[in-house]
Amino acid sequence: MQITVLVTYATRYGSTEEVAQTVAESLRETAATVDVLPVRHVRSPEQYDAIVLGAPLYMGHLHKDALRFLNQHRRALTKVPVALFFLGPVRNDEKDWSSARSQLAHEMARFPWLEPVARQIFGGKLDPARFGFPLRLIPPLRKMKPADIRDWSAIHSWATGLAPALQPCTSNFPNVQHIR
Repeated sequence: MQITVLVTYATRYGSTEEVAQTVAESLRETAATVDVLPVRHVRSPEQYDAIVLGAPLYMGHLHKDALRFLNQHRRALTKVPVALFFLGPVRNDEKDWSSARSQLAHEMARFPWLEPVARQIFGGKLDPARFGFPLRLIPPLRKMKPADIRDWSAIHSWATGLAPALQPCTSNFPNVQHIR
């Protein structure tokens, strides 16, 4: 069955957008029709059969545009399957991964109504040369080395595996009303 999926994302420097594009390309391989939009440009997600939201974790918090999207479109997000991906650590250190999982759990506790069919944290990207004000004024941040630990094959694999979970009539998604 052909489904229409919205892949939407919040980003500050473009890294999450790059991942969202890869997720969309992978979903298209599974016979889905996919629109890719920044969360700021989504006016009405009701026209989609499923939604994938991507956002970075910045210093322990979700990007403000992602938070606004979740709050603004609560009703629509409870009627269709929703998958979430997040960009987290920029170093492959278990302590950083553990911290990202903890931070994400704390942030998601703000949305007890949201029951995603899939949720994944991927490594992130850091380029201190692109920092804007006021981040570029913080000495420890300026000294950080660029890093990119996004695992493109893991991202592709995760996105390709989403197709069955994003089907609107899947029985493991309790909030979807089935039409007979």
